[in-house]
Amino acid sequence: MTESKNAYPGLTTEEVLERRRQYGNNEAIGEKKKSFFRKILQILSEPMFLLLLAAAVIYFFLGEPRDGLIMLIFVLGMIGIDIAQEWKTDRTLEALRDLSAPQSRVIRDGRETLIASTDLVPGDLLLISEGVKIPADGTVLSANDLRVDESSLTGESEGVWKSPESTQPPSGYWRKDYCYAGTLVTQGSGQVIVDRIGSGTEYGKIGKNVAEAPDNPSPLQKQTGSLVRLCAGIAGVLFVLVCIITYYNLQDHAFGSRVIESILSGVTLAMAMIPEEFPVILAVFLSMGAWRIAKKQALVRRLPSVETLGSVSVLCVDKTGTITKNQMTVREVWVKEGTQEHFTETMGLGCETDTYDPMEKAMLLYCTENGVTREHLFESYFITEYPFTNESKRMGHVWRHDGEIVIAAKGSPESLLDLCRLSGAQRGEAESKAAEMSGRGLRVIAVAEAHPAKEADVPAELKDCRLTFLGLVGLADPPRETVKADIARCYDAGIRVVMITGDNGITAASIARQTGMAGAGRIMTGDELDSMTDEELSRRIGEISIFSRVIPEHKMRIVKAFQANGHIVAMTGDGVNDAPALKHADIGIAMGKRGSEVSREAADLILMDDNFSTIVDTVQDGRRIYDNVRKAIGYVFTIHIPIALASLLAPFLNIAPANLMLLPLHVVLLELIIDPTCSIVLERQPAERDSMHRPPRDPKEKILTAKTLAKSIVQGLAVFAASFGTYLAADPFSAGSAPEARAMGISVLMLSNLFLVQVNSSDIDSIAVTFRYLLKDKVMWAVSAGTAAGLAVILYTPAADVLKLAPLGIAQLLLALGVSAASVLWYEAVKLAKRKGKQGRKQEAPSSNQ
Repeated sequence: MTESKNAYPGLTTEEVLERRRQYGNNEAIGEKKKSFFRKILQILSEPMFLLLLAAAVIYFFLGEPRDGLIMLIFVLGMIGIDIAQEWKTDRTLEALRDLSAPQSRVIRDGRETLIASTDLVPGDLLLISEGVKIPADGTVLSANDLRVDESSLTGESEGVWKSPESTQPPSGYWRKDYCYAGTLVTQGSGQVIVDRIGSGTEYGKIGKNVAEAPDNPSPLQKQTGSLVRLCAGIAGVLFVLVCIITYYNLQDHAFGSRVIESILSGVTLAMAMIPEEFPVILAVFLSMGAWRIAKKQALVRRLPSVETLGSVSVLCVDKTGTITKNQMTVREVWVKEGTQEHFTETMGLGCETDTYDPMEKAMLLYCTENGVTREHLFESYFITEYPFTNESKRMGHVWRHDGEIVIAAKGSPESLLDLCRLSGAQRGEAESKAAEMSGRGLRVIAVAEAHPAKEADVPAELKDCRLTFLGLVGLADPPRETVKADIARCYDAGIRVVMITGDNGITAASIARQTGMAGAGRIMTGDELDSMTDEELSRRIGEISIFSRVIPEHKMRIVKAFQANGHIVAMTGDGVNDAPALKHADIGIAMGKRGSEVSREAADLILMDDNFSTIVDTVQDGRRIYDNVRKAIGYVFTIHIPIALASLLAPFLNIAPANLMLLPLHVVLLELIIDPTCSIVLERQPAERDSMHRPPRDPKEKILTAKTLAKSIVQGLAVFAASFGTYLAADPFSAGSAPEARAMGISVLMLSNLFLVQVNSSDIDSIAVTFRYLLKDKVMWAVSAGTAAGLAVILYTPAADVLKLAPLGIAQLLLALGVSAASVLWYEAVKLAKRKGKQGRKQEAPSSNQ
């Protein structure tokens, strides 16, 4: 590479200082960091945490500071989980930030110098060469065989040849006499006059679109508010009802005493109905879900997105690097003249010895795999080269190889065939083969050679050579090995897969067919999209499977069009050009290894292994998490029904306050059992067998459906009848027998809790399947053993006197166990009927389709 003499001496130190004051540093727009206290306030403003704080205040009001303190500890624990998760995410993102080159070579004060890229200012003379990531936008002043990979901006993997304005006028949106921040120099060198830095670059403009995107709440967050209002309403009604009944029953008390006792009884019942487990469920399930997903090489940036994954109905994927490997491969070779080995050797000699070009890398790899080593190719004597230009679309190298002079040339078929000695029929055959290969989505390169007798006979320019046409090589960026199976899993789960690419439609359709995408022939170009209004696009979008030749604004419009049709949209991407669509999508999924900084910052989920399979796995995890959250909320309602009804029915039966089945302390005791049960045991449940064989749930579906609520009420009434019936059978009306009756009722409740968890762990599988899973899970054994040990402690230690309980005999314990099992296991018959019903529908399905 020859040195360029600089007609432009660059900026002076004084000019640099003045422009830095005027334009600031060369830094891309980033998300503003929230202070530690703002993070806490934001967490505390969530409805669930407000409910938890209210519960703590009520406990203090009841004169139970210890229980109020426990609630406050829960609050601190949940805040800690959220902040720790965000801190871990931020740390990982900091480690991933590598888009901009850390240092740049510039000419200042007439001398070449190395500076930090953040110190660039408009007017700087930037020197770029192979392997450099360009740190600012600027006009090409001079170029020496300069090619730039702009796929991070355009999504197009083919390199762009750059030329000064005098020889290459601007054309189209992306100029060829201009370089852009965040793009990679893959060949040659050049000089660029910096024009725009920081937020003024194309990179920065995309950042602005990202910043302006709305931060919409997830479906689960939207439903939380209505669920809280429902619980508050029920608690309020019961509070008033119990206050009135208790006041009526305490006619022998003084007025002040009657009012206090009535209010405290009402507050106790309301506390039994307030599901303070909800914040525990949401925080633990989502944070543990994020942790489990992280173990599968996916980093969650927003906890609510863990749940949203399960409701995705449209998956928009970028072709290059997401469906494909972003790694060119030789897919086909057509040898017309000579042997296969000779063709391979000539193709290798036409490549650069140290190349950044993905197509040349693929050709050299093909040579190696076919026995033509790099040493054999490049230990020859190099004479000269014919550099590639965007106008000629061909190049050549001249070697003294194996005792003779070889001109090895390659380029586009239409440009290289003009230089070859071919008859009309021969040229027609070559052009037909090239068209056929192109129609299958291959990038076609022609290979030719010449053998001058001596160096003096080597022409000065490649166009003056008379070449012998050897054949064609077809290259493609192949699909990832697992993508076809992954797309099939998406279709099986009712998720539509749509390809969005900057590449041409022929290549995109070929990849779509190879990966089993439906509707590979339904393509819409960026130009067609530009001619449509948003309303027209929303009407047409259901027919299209591939969007080709699109720019960043198009991707954003496509996402919005799907959302306008009621879809929950996930968007994958790795380039800066994907960032706006990632931000506007319900779930933005960025690639962590090769993804740009802006795409990672805009995403909700970052794939650390860049594996498409991880996307499908996380969707399954999202469905599992949502299913388990719904099971846990249903369980909470179920277990709260017997607690609330026991407190509600006692006043109607005129049972003395001292003889009640559940005193406030017992309510707190049961809450301490419920919390770990739903936040530890139910969170660990595996995905249902049909989780990826059913359509996505309706995003408008409430987390507590009428069906789930009905199930919870029936199960809760059964447990209430068992526990309160056992309590009444033990005669709680006399003070002497009340502790034993209370112990029987509470024992039934605690043991029923263990059966409830196992029965409700799956909506499909029997308790036997759940128990087999339990045998392998030490944590679930610990929770079950802990409940049994806790029951022993409150019945057979001095704690029994404090809790106003009496020890039970073996016969009484066995009776409590039997009653508990009967109150819950009846639901196994319901699940058996469901399984038989599903099997019957599957058997009928084939005949109905015929």
